[in-house]
Amino acid sequence: MTADLSTAPGALTTAADTAPSVVQSVGWLAIAPPTLTALAALLVLVADLFLPEHRKKLLGYGTLTALAAALALLIPLRAGDRATFCVTTGTQACSYTADHFALVIQALVLGGAFLTALLSLDDTRKLPAGEYWFLLLASAAGAALLPASRDLATLVVALEVASLPAFALVGIKRGDRRSSEAALKFFLSSVVATAVMLLGVSFVYATTGTLHLTEIAAHLDDVPPALDTLAKTGVVLTLVGFAFKTAAAPFHFWVPDTYVGAPLPIAAYLSVVGKTVGFTGLILVTVVAFPSYADVWGPAVAVLAALTMTVGNVAALRQRADRARSAVRLLAWSSVAQAGYLLVPIAAAAYSSDEQIGSTVAYALMYAVVNLGAFAVAALVARTKPGNRITDYRGLYATRPLAALALGFFLLCLAGLPPGIIGLFAKVTVFSAAVDAGLGWLAVVMAVNVVIALYYYLQWTAILFRSPDAVDATGGTQASTEDATTGTRASGTPPRFRAPAPLTTAIALTAAAGILLSGAPQVVLRFAAVTLF
Repeated sequence: MTADLSTAPGALTTAADTAPSVVQSVGWLAIAPPTLTALAALLVLVADLFLPEHRKKLLGYGTLTALAAALALLIPLRAGDRATFCVTTGTQACSYTADHFALVIQALVLGGAFLTALLSLDDTRKLPAGEYWFLLLASAAGAALLPASRDLATLVVALEVASLPAFALVGIKRGDRRSSEAALKFFLSSVVATAVMLLGVSFVYATTGTLHLTEIAAHLDDVPPALDTLAKTGVVLTLVGFAFKTAAAPFHFWVPDTYVGAPLPIAAYLSVVGKTVGFTGLILVTVVAFPSYADVWGPAVAVLAALTMTVGNVAALRQRADRARSAVRLLAWSSVAQAGYLLVPIAAAAYSSDEQIGSTVAYALMYAVVNLGAFAVAALVARTKPGNRITDYRGLYATRPLAALALGFFLLCLAGLPPGIIGLFAKVTVFSAAVDAGLGWLAVVMAVNVVIALYYYLQWTAILFRSPDAVDATGGTQASTEDATTGTRASGTPPRFRAPAPLTTAIALTAAAGILLSGAPQVVLRFAAVTLF
């Protein structure tokens, strides 16, 4: 990728003529997906200044078009053999690599952002449209940049570009105290985690003298004894920042309040795209940059996995079905538990081989599809039941049978039960990764947690198909209470309304994807197995 220097015939050859060029070439096609997304964000922000209020919806359609175009730009890169911003002297280290791993994660996060935009099209009436779509695209651009990042500087910048707009999106409901508190808690805790991570990055740089992940791995193989403690401290502190982004316990405390306070589409976005960004960064720093210190991060990630899945499932069990926004809160705690399962193959990679990471990728693909689908149905129910209690879903099959069937399918996928075959296969793959790595104790903890999770997933599924006037667990009937917000019955047959087309499309797309994956789960698992670096 170095530029050739030529001299005129007969000219004297100088040191400048023979020295290699330090100018890095740019592979525009390689960086096209995140670049297009970022440019679309700027275009939306400018267009917002000139569009009248009644045409603001065009910004949403423009966002959908930009995200679809960014996804299409991944097709020419499918060979996974492109890299750019490479060092031109001495080594072949590159800052941006469009390999198979990066392309799969980019497809996941851009697809997640596309579905979030679909959910948001009819949910931004009371929100500043221009700012909303700009922030969503800006965050998606950072999320698409991160999996291709191969140096710590680019990795941290991408992580913050994905995170900072998310803070604003959580608190974008002006005048809503719950939204403001959620954004503030999310922001403050994230800033602290980022500061700790940057301290760790500085320690790693002081030890190795480089920021490129592959170069860090080479230098950490032979660290002087005097710097060994500094290197280990840097590794641990770097992991803390990514543990926060993945909502791993005990860094998960921001999740429930943030999901409840944020607009529902943004809660869905954080649960899938935000989590994927965190796991991608964690994979890159552990497997690519710190393999020499697997004895340090391996046990730490294994303990985090066990603690995270246990805390998430136990907290989900304690949710009261009649509590306001209990449906979103339950999905939030479920997301914490799912993060624990996603951590298992990363821990296993420290004890066996990098191939275990394919299990995390496969599980993330399954989780992204079904969790976005569950949030889409929750957004549909919230149209008539703003309280979004789990009890509000009683008898959903009687009024919206297709939505009830879709949500039931999504919940069974998360539980790992038929007909959610893809959820079962993904859990078995993760379980096998732990067993193959010799982490029998972690496999046992996972098995226990899967059984615990069955209770609340099946309980919610059963509520969907109960009679609308069924007697609740406390002995009272739900059919006679009034919803203070809408003035309609809190249960029973709600007023019929026409579901917005974008919302219906999002549910249909996620349900179709889940059914296809359940019909051929081996395709996902085989596909994930070849997405390594």
